[in-house]
Amino acid sequence: MKHRVAVCQYSMEWCNIPSNLLRAEEFIARAKADTVILPEMFATGFTTDPTTVAQPMSGEIVEWMRSVATKYGCAVVGTAIISEEGKCYNRALFVKPSGEVLHSDKRHLFTIGGEAEHLTAGSERVVVEWGGLRWLLLVCYDLRFPVWSRCRGDYDVALYPASWPASRRRAWQTLLQARAIENEAFVIGANRTGSDPTTNYSGESAIIGFKGEILAEIGAEEGVISAELDAEELAQFREKFPTLNDADHFRIENP
Repeated sequence: MKHRVAVCQYSMEWCNIPSNLLRAEEFIARAKADTVILPEMFATGFTTDPTTVAQPMSGEIVEWMRSVATKYGCAVVGTAIISEEGKCYNRALFVKPSGEVLHSDKRHLFTIGGEAEHLTAGSERVVVEWGGLRWLLLVCYDLRFPVWSRCRGDYDVALYPASWPASRRRAWQTLLQARAIENEAFVIGANRTGSDPTTNYSGESAIIGFKGEILAEIGAEEGVISAELDAEELAQFREKFPTLNDADHFRIENP
């Protein structure tokens, strides 16, 4: 079974949710894919201060995702700051065309940038079944931590919606391919472009194959990239070259 996936890369207007949602829908409409991935904090830009942008799961951003997923008949993935029971999370949201919403909270908060001062880290890995594939929900900085990204035979695609700075672009490119190779999995990095009050972004979103090959990529410009993910080819490769059977066993303890 083949599944068309698309990444929408664009620049956001700082903390202007209505404007950013309009722009995001324009890109989703162009994507014409089964699953569409948006950058980290696609509706606000990356901010570590939740006071003005945090919303509940019943808020405008999540309801918008449900609406566009149904309208365009595709799954929509992105992150937003979500408030819940007195805490705020950088939450990866996976919304199916049916309106079902699944989520996973960013595990590794970017303490250097102050993210951990205001947000709460996630504690559970979440894998979503959709379109004949199993999708692991991760966020940006999680890319640097291979243990949390390790495939335990439980996923086929690792998703990294991101706001990754241009100054660390080489790490972004290298780590996306490394995660694909070591886990024998498709890896999708959906980065933003443009700038915000503190950071410049080089984009360079990419869809990586399970051997580490680049299936689709884009530079610093705005745009949409897409590729077909073949679940059968992945299964055949894993059977022929089962390196995951020789992986180290370990247990992850929550902080």
